[in-house]
Amino acid sequence: MSKGSNTPVPTTALRVELGWRSGPGVPDADASALLLVSGKVRSDGDFVFYNQAVHSSGAVRHEGKRDGGGRIFDTLLVDLARVEPAIETVVLAASSDGGNFGQVSDLYIEVRDAAQNGVVARFDSTGATVETAFVLGEFYRRQGAWKFRAVGQGYSSGLEGLATDFGITVDEPQHAAPSAPPPAAPPVTMPPPVAPPVTMPPPVARPVHMSPPVAPPAAVQPPPPQAPPGQPVRLSKVTLTKAAPAVSLAKQGGTSGAMRVNLNWEVRKQFSGWGSKRGRAVANHRDLDLDLCALYELNDGRKGVIQALGNAFGALHQPPYIHLDGDDRTGAVESGENLTINLDHKQDFRRILVFVTIYEGARSFADLHATVTLQPQFGAPIDFSLDECTVPSTVCALALITNTGGDLMVQREARYLVPERGVSPQRTIDYAYGWGMNWTPGRK
Repeated sequence: MSKGSNTPVPTTALRVELGWRSGPGVPDADASALLLVSGKVRSDGDFVFYNQAVHSSGAVRHEGKRDGGGRIFDTLLVDLARVEPAIETVVLAASSDGGNFGQVSDLYIEVRDAAQNGVVARFDSTGATVETAFVLGEFYRRQGAWKFRAVGQGYSSGLEGLATDFGITVDEPQHAAPSAPPPAAPPVTMPPPVAPPVTMPPPVARPVHMSPPVAPPAAVQPPPPQAPPGQPVRLSKVTLTKAAPAVSLAKQGGTSGAMRVNLNWEVRKQFSGWGSKRGRAVANHRDLDLDLCALYELNDGRKGVIQALGNAFGALHQPPYIHLDGDDRTGAVESGENLTINLDHKQDFRRILVFVTIYEGARSFADLHATVTLQPQFGAPIDFSLDECTVPSTVCALALITNTGGDLMVQREARYLVPERGVSPQRTIDYAYGWGMNWTPGRK
C-alpha cells in the first residue's frame, strides 16, 4: 500500500505485525495501539503497549517480540468485533528504543487474517531520518464497516510525544532506568553428581519436600498488568544483557501485586517434527513440548518445584506463592508458557530459579529464538533473549531471583545445561544451583 491509501478489512480477527531488519547498531522498536474517540483516548487504559499489554475490552493485545533470523517482529492481536461501539479509530504505532528510525532498515506493518494467515494489508515505511515514533496505520469505521489506512506520520519525540499527542498522561520520558550492578553470587555448594545406573529411566518428578500440588482452575489467567487507577502510564522498560545482567525489582517499581513470567519461542521450519509457540512452524509440527518451571526456597526453609510434572502447579495466595498457569501444549500464539509470582509475599522468598525443560519433541534447544519477559503488575517489564544453543541441552536456567535485604534482584542466567546419562533435567539443574532436593520418578 502507498501512504494515505486505504483498503476494506474482510475479517475481524487480525494479527498486526511490525517488522524490521536487525543488525549491529540497529535500535529496538516496539508496537503499540491507541483506541480513540474523536481523535483522543478516553483514558490511559486505551493505550496498549509493552507495559499495558491488554485492553480492558479484550479487543487489542500486545503479543510481544520474536526473532526471525535476521528480522525482528513485534505483534498485536486485534479483534475488531470486540472493539467498543464508541471507539472510532484504532491507531497502530511504532516507537524506537536506543536510536531513530533512520537507522532501521525495511520497517513495515502488515495486517493478517488471524485464522487463515492471509495478508490483508501491508505498508512499507521508507525515508525515515530522525523520527523516533511513527503512526504507521489505523483501523477506522466507515459506514458500519472497518477499513485500514496506511498513515506513515512520524514523530521526533518518541513514544512519549506520540502518546501525549493522543491524550495519554505519561509519568516519565522513555528512558530505561539504569540496571543495578550484578549482585555478588552466593556461594553454591555443588554436591557431586551421582548418576543412577544406566538401566534406570531418567527420574523426572516432584521433590519430597514440596507442598501438596494445587491444580489451576481451567482457563484462569492472571489479570493483565495495568497502571494503578489515577496514576500516569509508565513507559520505561529494562532489557538484561550479558554486560548488564541484573536489576532490582524495587527500583523498577515492582514491589507488589502479581508478576507474570512469560516464555515465548519460535522454531525454524527446517527442523521437521518440532513445533512453534508462535504459530509459525509448518503443519504437523505440534509435538514439541517445553515446560516452564521454577525451583523455590522460602525463608522458612521449605523448598520445592513448580512444574506440570505431577501437577505441581503451586498456589498464588498460599505457600509457595508461585503459580504455573497451566501446561500449554497447543502452540497458541497469545499464550506461550507463563507462571505468576505473588510479590505481596516477597519477604517469604529466599530464592527462585526459573528454568525450562524439553519434555518431548526435540533433543536440544537449538534454533529456539526464545524471549523471557518478567512483567510486574506495577513496575517496568524486564526482558531478555536467550543465546543460541550450541550444546545438546534439554534444560536451560532462565533467571535467578534472590531476596537481598527485602528487595528481589533478578539475574539473567540464560544457561544451557547438558544432563548426564540417566540424570533428569530437573536433577541436573538442582545439582548446578545447589538446591539439595530429593527427586522421585513422575510424569504428567
